[in-house]
Amino acid sequence: MPQHSIAFSTLAQQDDLSLSNHLNLNTWYDFDHASLVADAPGSLTYVVIFSFQLGMHVANFAQQLEQWGGELVGVVRYEAHADLPPAFAFAISNADAQLNDQVKAYSAENGVQCAALVNPPKLSQAGLLVMDMDSTAITIECIDEIARLGGVYDEVAAVTAQAMAGQLDFSESLRQRVAKLVGIKLDLVDDLKSQLPLMPGVEQLCAVLRENNWHLAIASGGFIPFAKQVQSVLNLDKIHANQLDDNGAALVGTVSGQIVDAQEKARFLAQYREQLQLPKSQTMAIGDGANDLLMMQEAGLGVAVHGKEKVVAQAPAAITAGSLAQLLYFLTIPLRD
Repeated sequence: MPQHSIAFSTLAQQDDLSLSNHLNLNTWYDFDHASLVADAPGSLTYVVIFSFQLGMHVANFAQQLEQWGGELVGVVRYEAHADLPPAFAFAISNADAQLNDQVKAYSAENGVQCAALVNPPKLSQAGLLVMDMDSTAITIECIDEIARLGGVYDEVAAVTAQAMAGQLDFSESLRQRVAKLVGIKLDLVDDLKSQLPLMPGVEQLCAVLRENNWHLAIASGGFIPFAKQVQSVLNLDKIHANQLDDNGAALVGTVSGQIVDAQEKARFLAQYREQLQLPKSQTMAIGDGANDLLMMQEAGLGVAVHGKEKVVAQAPAAITAGSLAQLLYFLTIPLRD
């Protein structure tokens, strides 16, 4: 157990800059009452909080955690990467079942990033990251941009709205949307492919993961040509996406082969994990949509990134604003010796 301690009352009255004078980086501090709960049964939950300007949020958050149930054991101020400001993690014994929902609500109400994690993946060990592509690894939805180029955006959007309303499943909605793209010239598609806007922080995230022997992949309900482009730029190991058919000059309005839907994304992650002989605990899946939730459940850690409200609510963790490099906070919580 850590040999350092801090009075809870001290932490609960300091802003983050003042706490930097009390808490050495990457060092766990037990709270003054921790000896009473250190041996309590149940696995530890780590609750992290981070932002470029935390101010009094650490103190306020600690007071909330104390009220939410479970036993606050200790706190650590740690650095996930030299380009990111330090984050704080709290160790909680016997956390209440509602903690994850409470943490997400606090994040939404206070404009800071928070997550409750149990046995998160470790950057220091080999792992696997599987990403959605559209609105996750890149900032756009490729099918929408192709539709704009072909002047059929409104027609495609109407099918999307039906799918969002639950009137169509993903496979059928994809086929109907792709059918609207018939006749769009491949040179327009190639122009779009050559200038895909990457999500901020994804290059840094992938570079750091690769340096630490992680494998990187995309599982996307989008299309292979765009996934291949992202693979090239980010140096990814594998991609899995839909085959968009063409006649050599234009799109023909069909997709062929296995549709990459929610079930197929989850299957791909599980199969690749087994191929790499990695434990589930060393896998992470990220995405923004409902069809990413099964993949997130299949991973050791699932994270909604810039996700829809319902997805954030159901995902184990979330990044709701800012750089994807912030995912490193989840992978670098110092171990309690």
